[in-house]
Amino acid sequence: MLINFEGRILAADIATRTIKGMVVPFGVSGTTSAGSVIFEFGSFQQFKAEDIILNREHLRTAPLGRGIAGSEEITPAGISMAFKIAGTSAGTDALIEAAEGLRPAFSIEASADEYTIDKGVMHISAATLQQVAHVTNPAFKAALITDVAASDEDPQTAEAIAAEDKIEEITLMENEETAIEAAVEVVAPAPIQAAAPIRTAPRSPIIDGTSYLEHSIKAAMGNDDSRGYIRAADESTTTNTGLTLAPHLNEFISTTIFGRPTIEAISSGALPASGMSFTIPKLTQAPTVADVNEGASTFGTAMTSDFLTVNVNKFCGASIVSWELIDRSSPAFLSELLREMTSAYAKATDLAVIAALVAGGDVSAPVAATAAGLQSFIAVESAAGYAGSGNFCRNLVANSTNWASIMGYADTTGRSLYTASNPMNNAGDTVGTSLVGTVLGTNLYVDPHFATGAGDDTMLLVAPEAATFYESPTRQVQVNVIGSGQIEVSVYGYAAIAVKKPLGIRRFNVA
Repeated sequence: MLINFEGRILAADIATRTIKGMVVPFGVSGTTSAGSVIFEFGSFQQFKAEDIILNREHLRTAPLGRGIAGSEEITPAGISMAFKIAGTSAGTDALIEAAEGLRPAFSIEASADEYTIDKGVMHISAATLQQVAHVTNPAFKAALITDVAASDEDPQTAEAIAAEDKIEEITLMENEETAIEAAVEVVAPAPIQAAAPIRTAPRSPIIDGTSYLEHSIKAAMGNDDSRGYIRAADESTTTNTGLTLAPHLNEFISTTIFGRPTIEAISSGALPASGMSFTIPKLTQAPTVADVNEGASTFGTAMTSDFLTVNVNKFCGASIVSWELIDRSSPAFLSELLREMTSAYAKATDLAVIAALVAGGDVSAPVAATAAGLQSFIAVESAAGYAGSGNFCRNLVANSTNWASIMGYADTTGRSLYTASNPMNNAGDTVGTSLVGTVLGTNLYVDPHFATGAGDDTMLLVAPEAATFYESPTRQVQVNVIGSGQIEVSVYGYAAIAVKKPLGIRRFNVA
């Protein structure tokens, strides 16, 4: 099981080419690729700082430097380290990004050797540190880089660092299900157990998501060699996020639309590790405070609360293919099959969120489907959404029809309102080369999964905090051999949609 988590850089001071700070805190819960995780004090096996490579965003093909011998410090608060940055352009960029807070985080990769699960939180008592990365987005706020220094003294070359980057990944795996994060990105799902045995992976022909799926199918058909390759890949290579497509893939024409614009327009969260529903506490009556005269009785309304119950749903799809197609087709077939199934999963979850927001949101005042109507919709409903939810409705989600209308809106002289370069006439920036723009101060998300036309509920003005999409950290790929001599490849995952503040979701209503 590979554990990734991150922490933010606090300060930077340019002096010599070093970066240092806390890379992992103890006793602090953080959201990682394996869910909520707490590392206990003393959980990491002994290691040498000089054996730890620092790379960019977990890309092992982009090394920045390595740990400085003797710099590791282990205290009850966590593990701190210092890194020597190579004298490359990438190393210089990393120093500048760290110093100016542009890439302000450390992240580690570690294998969990012994752990327990308590109320959905993984408590790790034994782990092995594998590498550290310089990243952008933090999850553990306590893992901090406290100093950055830059100098041209004692530079290391990128070639020397790359030659020394020989850390072998060790993961834990007890089943043959494979998790995918994207079309060809494959990681292994984490079994819930303690003190699982560690196995070192042998070499295998699996180099990317396509070859992984191919050997998963052959293993399900009884091929012993493929079973060994899959077992080895589950223990090491499939946790790499830098897998590349085989160079011999053929071009494949598809009209499938990828992405989940509506999900991107709201907030997101990690799905609890177990259960088919969960509850979220919510305020039902806020306490009140009033101006009370001296000696007068104190009056006020007591605070009351309730729970919002959120159901967890399973999203699943399957494709049945023949053995002949697997054995005799181009390798591009498996790659595109995986890509299309992942896209279908994305579409299904995005449509579910659209339906939930329409069902749970508040209907706006009726307006015309015109430029003036759009202006009225955003102006009136932004104020209503803030008054009802306490959050700003800053994201506008529209279908393709409304997107086309917005790009065509013009003033009385025929000048475009939303593609104008003249600041005096520029109400936003919405063009046909991007699905994201600005409209009257809101962020525009164009979602083709909406119904067509310019009628009711073809646009939503939302405060991101008004709804949250909870999703399991991975989507699963499962291969089954069915009785007809065919292979069933299925993709599934779990997600939940919580409409927390209905008044922060404003539904377009055509007069």
